[in-house]
Amino acid sequence: MSSGDPFNLPKPTFSAFSAIAVVVGIVVGIGIFRLPSIVAGHSTTGFQFMAFWVAGGFISLLGALCYAELAASQPDAGGEYTFLTRAYGPAIGFLFAWGRMTVIQTGSIALVAYILGDYASRIVYLGPYSSALYAALAIVGLTGLNLLGTGHSRYVQNILTSLVVLLIILLAVPGLFAAPAAPESRVPGSDVNWMRDLFVGGSAGQAMIFVLLTYGGWNEAAYLSAELRGSRSSMARVLVGGIILITTLYVLVNLAYLHVLGLDALQGSQAIGADLAGRIFGPTGAWLVTCIIVIAALSTANATIITGARTNYALGRDFRMLRFIGRWHQKTNTPAHALLLQGGIALLLVGLGLWSQEAVSTIVDYTAPVFWLFILLTTGTLFIFRHRFKSQALPFRVPGYPLTPLLFVAVCGYMLYSSLLFTGLGAIVGAAILGAGAPVYWLARQRQGPPGNTGGQ
Repeated sequence: MSSGDPFNLPKPTFSAFSAIAVVVGIVVGIGIFRLPSIVAGHSTTGFQFMAFWVAGGFISLLGALCYAELAASQPDAGGEYTFLTRAYGPAIGFLFAWGRMTVIQTGSIALVAYILGDYASRIVYLGPYSSALYAALAIVGLTGLNLLGTGHSRYVQNILTSLVVLLIILLAVPGLFAAPAAPESRVPGSDVNWMRDLFVGGSAGQAMIFVLLTYGGWNEAAYLSAELRGSRSSMARVLVGGIILITTLYVLVNLAYLHVLGLDALQGSQAIGADLAGRIFGPTGAWLVTCIIVIAALSTANATIITGARTNYALGRDFRMLRFIGRWHQKTNTPAHALLLQGGIALLLVGLGLWSQEAVSTIVDYTAPVFWLFILLTTGTLFIFRHRFKSQALPFRVPGYPLTPLLFVAVCGYMLYSSLLFTGLGAIVGAAILGAGAPVYWLARQRQGPPGNTGGQ
């Protein structure tokens, strides 16, 4: 069906609060309870460790401002796919949607599900494949929840996100007033070199991959733009408000980690949320917090599933060969076939993780280069649309244009370089699967091609 069919379009059911809940649910989830220890491993001092997190919030805010203009001026369930298609043509749009379906979003779902499994295994251990089993169960269960309808998944998301935010506050505030850790050991010369290394050092590039992965997900708001109630400018409030809240929470909880555990212990922790709770509340508190962290993982996974299926829907809507995933189920107001396909691919990636000694790092390697390539290209569309529609009034304009998007493009380029330089076999596999989308696109065009409304406006 064409995107102009009113019976195949999503309904505006998300309020600004619900949209912020999805954004915060994607970003502030399980990552903040696992990835800071990896960031600490690439930090020479506590000050540098905190500088990475503040820098991550600033960079995310730059990106959110750029995306706010794009989403406000061109609301569509396809989000970045729509921007890329209209700016560069259907080939780039298709490759993005293919990459998101097979690498970016499904990889993120598998990553979160694996971390969920790591924490759930501390509660009830299911054997040598415990983490993978929990990951698979989470993907199946949450995909089923979304198949029941957007209303159900949105309601659950609001509850889960509220619990996550409450958990971080309950950990961060007492942590800041708890007994401090022993003074950290310092790397010789670190006081002199950390500022240089923050921008040009190899450790900084690796650290920022994980910092920005922990902040990752704010761009998912673009996929809710067609379902957001109110004026188009509401998207700017969703994105900017969400980033400010997320940055505040991240700075507070990382200060608590550093204050209570210290940099040395933080570097060696595999479950820092539970370790922090154990120091503050004792063993019973650590167990309880572990249970709540599993809920946080469910929040992240559910929000990622909600937005991920929207791209698959848009791809099927615009390319007839894939029209089976381009159908919007009106009764449940959800892209049912797209959800099923996404869940199946995520389960395959969980299986891929079984072949790796460190599933979390492998999946990060798998997703990072493809993710940063398309974030860079999407931000570049802002300049194209400004030139193409220079006389058009926009619901929201990026403050400080063109400096703001130029700064963010430079950051994206640096992160793409870092993700290629410091990642392993997973990155090669991810890039190869993205490249496999080219012959699929050629076949789609040869057989039937897009309906004709995907090439831009």
